[in-house]
Amino acid sequence: MAIKPFPYTLIDLSHSLSGFIPSWEGDCGFQHQTVLDYDDSDSEIGFRVQRLIMDAGIGTHIDAPAHCVKGGKTIADLDLDQLLAPCVVIDVSTKATENTQITAKDISYFEMNYGKIQEHSFVILRTGWEKYWVDRDKYRNNYIFPYVAQDAADMLLQRNAVGLGVDTLSPDRPDAGYNVHKTFLGAGKYIVENVANAGCLLPLGSYILILPIKVEEGTEAPVRLVALVEKGLV
Repeated sequence: MAIKPFPYTLIDLSHSLSGFIPSWEGDCGFQHQTVLDYDDSDSEIGFRVQRLIMDAGIGTHIDAPAHCVKGGKTIADLDLDQLLAPCVVIDVSTKATENTQITAKDISYFEMNYGKIQEHSFVILRTGWEKYWVDRDKYRNNYIFPYVAQDAADMLLQRNAVGLGVDTLSPDRPDAGYNVHKTFLGAGKYIVENVANAGCLLPLGSYILILPIKVEEGTEAPVRLVALVEKGLV
């Protein structure tokens, strides 16, 4: 029996890791070292052997419930069937500034146009802040970037979203507390930060696939974040 063609286009929503990317702490948080190079190998075939040194929450990454919930699920505990989900993109980029707060009104406006958010969806809140990714000081911006209001987080939980994605360092700002982390992770959900290329997606109709490094007892981990879009829709 012939294998049917794969019906989806894959879109990479991940930033590449390098020694120059933004991080929460302000330095890069990522080192990529070559410890053995081709010409130094003793074997007939030369190898390049490398070592990675990095923060767990670096680049496009996932926060598991254990990130702020004692006894919560770790990275290795996350259910695979929760990491493949319908994807919803709520785009506020046309109005977003560094002081924008995404509220329940933004979600209600989205639902007026596209209908109620389906249960078990992964919801990306797109602010357009990723345009500053190449300037790590501006992207971090002393923690002044678009963020998510408590009522928006509550509304997404009412819709039983499996996870939340943002194109900033965090859905929370330190000056506003970490209520979205507490709310989402406390409900057993997960958060993906530093989402890339969300502007390539339609508001509805795609799926998200989140592939974190499987870290035992891990609370955060880098991910390859991939959208699956039916061919012909993008």
